[in-house]
Amino acid sequence: MLTMVRAIVRPEKIDDVLSALMDAGFPAVTKFNVAGRGKQRGIKIGEIHYDEIPKVMLICVVKDDDKDYVIKTIMESARTGKQGSFGDGKIFVSPVEEMYTISSGTKES
Repeated sequence: MLTMVRAIVRPEKIDDVLSALMDAGFPAVTKFNVAGRGKQRGIKIGEIHYDEIPKVMLICVVKDDDKDYVIKTIMESARTGKQGSFGDGKIFVSPVEEMYTISSGTKES
């Protein structure tokens, strides 16, 4: 079975996360820019309130056996400082029922 791991991380940590995944043997990643807010409901700097904060979302599909290692790799490389801080991001994990390669039309498992 396959698992989809979606990670939302700080833009300044994206190179660290991609490098860590590559070094760990997981080079296949889809990346795109997103914006949103977490529990803190945005951020206020001076008198200006930013409702949405820029982040980067990474998506990778891995074998179930590799899921925990990939999550650990992302967490360690995306965390700011030793303890981390608000806004470091989230990781979402979900099962992949089916996957197809468009060019060949083959179903992968």
